[in-house]
Amino acid sequence: MSTTPDFFKSRVLGHPAGLFVLFFTEMWERFSFYGMRVLLINFLTMAAIGSNPGWEWSSKQAGALFGTYAGLLYLSPIVGGILADRILGYRLAVLIGALIMTAGHASMALETEASLYIGLGLLVMGTGFFKPNMISFISQMYKDLPEKKDGAYTIFYMGVNAGAFFGMLICGYLAENIGWSWGFGLAGIFMLMGSLQFWLAKPLFGELGDRPKKKTEKSDNTMEAPIDPEPRNPFTLVDGILIFIAAGIGLSYLLNDPLSTIAKVNLIPEALSVGPLSGPVVLALVGLAALLTVVVSRLMRYSKPVRNRMIAVVIFAFFTVFFWMSFEQGATSLVLFARDFTQRTLTDSAAVTYRIVNALLTTVPLGIITWVLIKLLRETRNSIPKANLIMGFSFIVVWSIVGWMVYNDSQQLAYRISLPLIEQTNTAGEVEWRPKTESQTQLGLSRDTSIMLKSSGELVANQVVYLHKEKGNWVLMDSKNEAKVREAYQQSGKESALIPAKVIEPVSNLVEITTSWFSILNSFFIIAFASLFTKWWDSKYNPSVAQKYGLGLIVMGLGFGFLAIGSAVIPQGAAPGFVKVSMVWLVVAYLFHTLGELCVSPVGLSNVSKLVPPRMIAFMFGMWYLAIAIGNKLAATLGGQIEHISTNYSLSTFFLIFTMVPVTAGLLVASLNPLLKRLMYGKSK
Repeated sequence: MSTTPDFFKSRVLGHPAGLFVLFFTEMWERFSFYGMRVLLINFLTMAAIGSNPGWEWSSKQAGALFGTYAGLLYLSPIVGGILADRILGYRLAVLIGALIMTAGHASMALETEASLYIGLGLLVMGTGFFKPNMISFISQMYKDLPEKKDGAYTIFYMGVNAGAFFGMLICGYLAENIGWSWGFGLAGIFMLMGSLQFWLAKPLFGELGDRPKKKTEKSDNTMEAPIDPEPRNPFTLVDGILIFIAAGIGLSYLLNDPLSTIAKVNLIPEALSVGPLSGPVVLALVGLAALLTVVVSRLMRYSKPVRNRMIAVVIFAFFTVFFWMSFEQGATSLVLFARDFTQRTLTDSAAVTYRIVNALLTTVPLGIITWVLIKLLRETRNSIPKANLIMGFSFIVVWSIVGWMVYNDSQQLAYRISLPLIEQTNTAGEVEWRPKTESQTQLGLSRDTSIMLKSSGELVANQVVYLHKEKGNWVLMDSKNEAKVREAYQQSGKESALIPAKVIEPVSNLVEITTSWFSILNSFFIIAFASLFTKWWDSKYNPSVAQKYGLGLIVMGLGFGFLAIGSAVIPQGAAPGFVKVSMVWLVVAYLFHTLGELCVSPVGLSNVSKLVPPRMIAFMFGMWYLAIAIGNKLAATLGGQIEHISTNYSLSTFFLIFTMVPVTAGLLVASLNPLLKRLMYGKSK
């Protein structure tokens, strides 16, 4: 019997109430994931001595760790999906994943090296259980009403973007203004909230997501299974051996990269090097060759129409690597660029405008989602009261934090500070004016300049204060931070870099934008433009898949082109903060990256399901996630080279690389449109 009528007894906006429980569960999971993601690179590379100290890793070290973490995130769902399908069931798998991720966030909040690695490992494991099985819930819920499935997925993905938006906004704000552990910890708290509300909402789902039952010859599942006209193509022993080799090599490479970069421990001997190729690269190529051998051999066993469609999927997977390699710079190099080289201090009318826009940007979307929550609570007040209590409490907490953020920005104190400078000679023999630290005794020629800084407390004219420069950004110390920084210098044996200065006068309108704020632009632009793209795809002007891919890659490359132009004023090897460019360049870049994402991201998985025969779909989904994993790993690895490239060439050169590569890839895939249309046999849109 169908279970669909039971689900549709309770409706919210024309859909089952259970869909919106999944909506809010996924929202909190994305809140926690993106809330942590936006902090990690910033925390790892932040100055070790400062008001909010990090670990002061190089960008290469941070990129190696983040890349391995991001790569494993897209591989673990393959295992988690299999366990849920065969043993656990979707509901238990989602709960296990949520609880493991909660523990991972809690571990990261401790801010020790061991707890960081443990936390990231737990997040990878938890994501493997959680990520693939939430989608499976919706698929089962709408199996008898496929015509409503598109609308359901649209609602669900709005929850994804809402969670990403508020996670990066709130966790980033708390981490940068109070402390990193607050951001990491808050991500874990809302992950716990999401897991509790999901489990307590069990009455809405009935048997949906329960542990799978053994199929019998008379079972309904057997009778309803789709008929696959394609002959069976079982994996051979050789296939299994090659997959095992490829998986082992891939895992070894992912683990070896951060181990060798950070701890100088090599799992892969350099003796395997061939010419200019290092041992790890050679081994990775061997693993890739083993996997491609499996793919090619299996493709050759299918009939020509099926084989051609699967070749098209492989081609799109290849270009998917280039897309994510560039797009995921948003988690690495763009975070560093926003922090170190973007002018984030606004004054006068610009500060007032930002406060108004940011308040609307924060409260209006939250108000809309709260309205949806209220409708859900009214519909399910009798069926899931405990889950509703958790959901309601979660939103009270979020509104409290958002209200505090808006108020805190509106009340931000700022002052014009007199900064003492002395004449010094650099290593190149050039004379420069540099801030005079309290540990410097020589006078030389001196002069004063003034800067405007925010303050955590009220100050008076001529009051002596202490400044500290952290990754190119001036920080006005309060008494607590001053004592902490001075003690850190004493313990490290370094001379104090605190700078005594004097207050000149208060500044009425000044606001300092957090680094993480720029990351929310992607989610905001998705929400703003997704419906326009949906209408475009539904119109008679709907481009082919290859054209969408080409357009998406080219548009994203243009976003990096704007950054290359904007950063051209930053000289080669410039230290963080030496020159800062307008935030407009970064905003425009995120806009173009999002427009590119809307052309590519929703198309990929949809085409796998359209083109691949049922018996092969699990393997090809695995291939697709592997392509995304490779793209994420490459993104973090290349993003970690930002310091090296900007030192030896320039920041503009770095961004120019990410302009040329996706644009070239986009032109290439667009030129393959006639071939891909033939391979896809009419399934090109």
